[in-house]
Amino acid sequence: MISDQIKKGFQKAPHRSLLRATGILKKEADFKKPFIAVANSFVEIIPGHVHLNKLVVLAKKAIRDAGGIPFEFNTIGVDDGIAMGHSGMKYSLPSRELIADSVETMLLAHKFDGVLLLGNCDKIVPGMIMGALRVNIPAIYVSGGPMKAGKVGKCKTDLVSVFEAVGKFSRKDISKEDLRKIEILSCPGCGSCAGMFTANSMNCLMEALGLALPGNGTYLAVSKKRKELVKSAGFYIVDLVKNDVKPRDIVTYDALCNAIRLDMAMGGSTNTILHTLAIAKEAKVKFELSDILKCAKDTPHICKVSPSRPDVHIEDLDKAGGIMAILKEISKLDLLKLDAKSVNGKSLGQNIKMAKIFNQDIIRPINNPYSKSGGLNVLYGNLARQGAVVKTAGIEPKMRNFTGQARVYESQEEAMTGIMNKEVKSGDVVVIRYEGPKGGPGMQEMLSPTSAIIGQGLGDKVALITDGRFSGGTRGACVGHISPEAAEGGLIAVVKNKDKIHIDVDNGLIELLVKDSVIKSRMQSLRKFKPKVESGWLKRYSMHVTNASNGAILN
Repeated sequence: MISDQIKKGFQKAPHRSLLRATGILKKEADFKKPFIAVANSFVEIIPGHVHLNKLVVLAKKAIRDAGGIPFEFNTIGVDDGIAMGHSGMKYSLPSRELIADSVETMLLAHKFDGVLLLGNCDKIVPGMIMGALRVNIPAIYVSGGPMKAGKVGKCKTDLVSVFEAVGKFSRKDISKEDLRKIEILSCPGCGSCAGMFTANSMNCLMEALGLALPGNGTYLAVSKKRKELVKSAGFYIVDLVKNDVKPRDIVTYDALCNAIRLDMAMGGSTNTILHTLAIAKEAKVKFELSDILKCAKDTPHICKVSPSRPDVHIEDLDKAGGIMAILKEISKLDLLKLDAKSVNGKSLGQNIKMAKIFNQDIIRPINNPYSKSGGLNVLYGNLARQGAVVKTAGIEPKMRNFTGQARVYESQEEAMTGIMNKEVKSGDVVVIRYEGPKGGPGMQEMLSPTSAIIGQGLGDKVALITDGRFSGGTRGACVGHISPEAAEGGLIAVVKNKDKIHIDVDNGLIELLVKDSVIKSRMQSLRKFKPKVESGWLKRYSMHVTNASNGAILN
């Protein structure tokens, strides 16, 4: 066992002395058992994580019962909803790297035999997975589960309902009392936000990737099924150690394709593209935007969940059959690699065998998809020579092919002020630049401006493009991850107000409709980007981070 390096032989007497001092090793026989790290992202300011201190007790007991010795440590976590719309959001994506580094550090410094990763939201999930892949010891991921949807009158609501209500209030469509009621009732308890936003998208993808058990993405945080899933994960991690099954044995090219095809079928967050690329790099698998584009073209979009369909939430998807039912349905087109491994020792084909669709309004059959291509797409053109990403699932049909007039903003804050001041008009393409990984720095999410556009009734009249990224809660004609980004001299840096921009979602095109000679002149006069931060962690991050087409990983 790897842990023998800190517990076996007379030379390790000092190590054993310190281990005894923890009080975790109850008997002499415990030193002969595998040491299992339990990486817990419990923090009290995030509703998706506030209950993990209770779930971790179940996980650790299961590990002990299975013959392992659990040692818990914690990671940081950033709540994107709370960090939204101010400088705190600049720390969200970079926190993924800190989490990966901290998981790597703890696992290698203390020579653990395996790790159970207990997380839930946004950057925490990929950060944990990336760290585990670097170390490549047996690992299993289990999430804290999704939040129940809220309810205001007869309407189901979630966090995005609150953001969009701000836009409605700003144009006096609802009263102050209405806004307060939506605020109070839309997030009713613990769990990751109730729609197919980034957290739940990633938790669902882990089922298809094979690093999590079936049900990981959809069992509610407050359900008995969630508790049983956590216990099961505790048992399985000990099995994985005994059988020496490592995460790189599971995260193969085929497994990544399976995960992306699920993403396309369910219309997940655009952030999943960013994280999947980063996970592939840590798994040492060549997997790029071009591979994602291949998956997008022939995977039908068969499931819409909020924000793409505001009346459907993760709890509804669970009742309709869950992730395994979606996978089973698209497997009928021979799109999946069914022999891909999973942490429960079964293949993907075995895991989906008993799955069933219980509600065809929630999970459509393959002969009645929302579209024949996936709920996400990659766009290319002179504005995004290295690619850009769009969530097609949330776009009104008439906005799928759109030409509009640029209205340029140099930051998210500037754009938000302009939108709230009614500067944005029907027919505009809002351009938000210098918000990429390097330029932001940190690639802020754009839920505030996109929600404000929806709230002002412009969702089917205005497009938005950015070298930043969007929340999983974003809907509308919103193109993000434009690469190269403005800070590295991408064409988006020289777009001017009133320029014409063409977006063709179905044909994967995004173009600045300006003469080549004019573009060349503008590019020659473009000034070198001056970093926005002069000190601290973000300065180091901005110096080493790559653009979104590379997963925003650090060089």
